[in-house]
Amino acid sequence: MDFSLPPEIDALRLRIRDFVATHIRPLEADRDNYDDHENLREDVLRRTRAKAKAAGLWALHMPTARGGQGVPLIGLAACYEEMNRSIFGPVSFNAAAPDDGNMIVLARVATEAQKERWLQPIIDGTVRSSFVMTEPMPGAGSDPSAMQTTATRRGDVWVVNGRKWFITGAGVARHFILIARTSDDARRGLTAFLFDADQPGWRIARRIPIMGPEEHGGHCEIVFEGLEISDSQRLMEVGEGLKLTQIRLGTARLTHCMRWTGMAKRALEECLPYVRTRQSFAATLADHEGVQWMLGEAALQIEIGRLLTMRAAARLDAGDFARKEVSMAKVVVSEGLHKAIDTAIQLLGARGYSRDTPLEWMYRYARQARLVDGASEVHKMVLAKTLLAEDMDFWAWDKTP
Repeated sequence: MDFSLPPEIDALRLRIRDFVATHIRPLEADRDNYDDHENLREDVLRRTRAKAKAAGLWALHMPTARGGQGVPLIGLAACYEEMNRSIFGPVSFNAAAPDDGNMIVLARVATEAQKERWLQPIIDGTVRSSFVMTEPMPGAGSDPSAMQTTATRRGDVWVVNGRKWFITGAGVARHFILIARTSDDARRGLTAFLFDADQPGWRIARRIPIMGPEEHGGHCEIVFEGLEISDSQRLMEVGEGLKLTQIRLGTARLTHCMRWTGMAKRALEECLPYVRTRQSFAATLADHEGVQWMLGEAALQIEIGRLLTMRAAARLDAGDFARKEVSMAKVVVSEGLHKAIDTAIQLLGARGYSRDTPLEWMYRYARQARLVDGASEVHKMVLAKTLLAEDMDFWAWDKTP
C-alpha cells in the first residue's frame, strides 16, 4: 500500500494551495465581495475564475480535450482539499456542486452531440447547471422509487408535469438534468432528460430560504406544467434514470467529502494560532489537557474521513461503483466537518462565534452536510444491508490486479 501522492499530483496540489492563498482567501475578509446570499459576488467570481483558467487550474475533473486537466479521483481528493481552504475556493475552479457532478456524469454517459451542446458550456463556465430530482412529499427524496413527476411520450416529444424542490443552483442554471417517471416498472420506471432554461413549460415557484449561506442559484422549488422535451434530449436509454442517478451521485457524494475535508482542516487552521498563544490560568490553551483532547479528536476524525475518501476514490478510479466505500466516507466526513468547526468555535470563544472569522459561515453551511446527497441514516442503512449480504466479506481486501 502506498499512501504517497504521485509527484505530478502533489505539484498540482501545491499550485492550488498557493492560488487559494494568493487570490481567493483575501476575498473572504471584505464583506463587499459577498452577494445577498453570502456567496462570492458574480463580478468578483468572474475575475477570480479567469485567473484560475489562466493558471491552468480549471475544471480538474474534465478531460484535457475539453479544456479540463484530466485528473483522476485520487488526485481530485488531494486538490479539492486545497481548494476548500477557502469558503469561495471550489466555485472559483469550476469544482463546486452541482456543476462538478453534472459534468462528470455527462462526460460518462452523454452522446458526443449531447456533450458538445450541454456539457461543453458548463466546462467552459459560460453556463451553470442543476440536477433536478428531489420532490416534496409524497414524492422522491432518498427513495427515487417514490418519484411523482412524470414524462409522457408523444411521438418524439416527452411532456413533463410535476413538482421538484431543493434543486440546488436552479436560480441561475441554464442547463438541467431532470429525472422523471416514464413507467411504473419498479426498476426501470425512471428516465433522465436534458432541458434548457429557455424552454417553456416550467417555472421556479420560489427560492427556498435556508439556514446557511447558499450556493449560487440557491435551492429552488420548480413546477413543470407541460414542459416538452425532444427525445434527442434524453440521457441514456428509457428506463435508465435510476442507473444514471447512481452513476452521478456516487462520485458527487465523494467530491463533497473531498471539499468538506478541506473545510474541516481550515476550521482547525483558524483556531491553532490562538490556541498556541492565548494565556489562560498561567498556561497557553495548548498546554491544557482538555484542549489537547478536543484538538486530537477533531484531527483524528478528519484523518479517518480523509482516508475513507481516498479509499473510495481509488475504488471508483478502478471502475467499481464503491457504494459501501462512498457511504462510509459520506457519514464520517460530514460528521467530522461539524465536529471540527464546532471545536474551532469553542476554542476561539466569542471571536469564533462572531463574523471576524469565517467559522460562523462554515458552521451554518456544515449542517446540511449530514442531509445532502443522502442523510447519514440512509447511508448507514446501505452499510447494514451490505454487511448482511456480504457477511465477513464486508471487510475483504482488494485483489491484486
